Amino acid sequence: MNDMELAMNEEQLEAIQNELRGQISQQDSFDPDGIRTVAGVDLAYWQEEDGEHAVCCIVVIDRSTRTVTEKKHFAGKIDFPYIPGFLAFRELPLVRRTAQLLGVQPDLYVFDGNGYLHPRHMGIATHASFYLDKPTMGIAKTYFRVDKKTDYTEPENEAGSSTDIVIGGEVYGRALRTHTGVKPVFVSVGNRISLDTACRLAMELTDRESHIPVPTRLADLETHIMRAAERSSAAKISLRRCN
Repeated sequence: MNDMELAMNEEQLEAIQNELRGQISQQDSFDPDGIRTVAGVDLAYWQEEDGEHAVCCIVVIDRSTRTVTEKKHFAGKIDFPYIPGFLAFRELPLVRRTAQLLGVQPDLYVFDGNGYLHPRHMGIATHASFYLDKPTMGIAKTYFRVDKKTDYTEPENEAGSSTDIVIGGEVYGRALRTHTGVKPVFVSVGNRISLDTACRLAMELTDRESHIPVPTRLADLETHIMRAAERSSAAKISLRRCN
């Protein structure tokens, strides 16, 4: 983000989101059976003396074997303030830098967060798609109440059951129960993918280890590892300066 973007007010940020939302496609831009590699994307934050920092981790897996084919991370200071509804502006710089480190671009990016399930349909999974130039989808572990009042209907308590999240007569996403007896996850289109395909892939990529898909689970685990490593490195640098 440059200084001009940092100085933008909410109306200007909304204008950017509204311009991009007209380019969102909720149709598959690919053959779902042709997806070979899937990347999970997640970020973790922490505080240092000079302010807030974060690390973005991307873990790419082979769809058929579930094995990790590549993983990258990038850490940096977060200069953009937290403003509800504009999370992507905080996270995009790190997401983009991390994606640029990948040797081979994956067929699909799965974000630990929302996409179309957003007041202006521009959650991080959607906003990032315009820079990654790949199909994207979002899977959130907690429900984001878009209009502050609309809740979701609990799916039946069996694996694969789901309920659409409808706001103002429009489907924003889907509550999906990936295992019997666990809390649902919240799936939404990022871009260039249908909600049905996103849910199908979410189910396929979820194993017995967790109720969230393997790519985002591994990315989440990696953020904890890399956050600890980055904080340890920063502490050592600080100690050397003091000495």
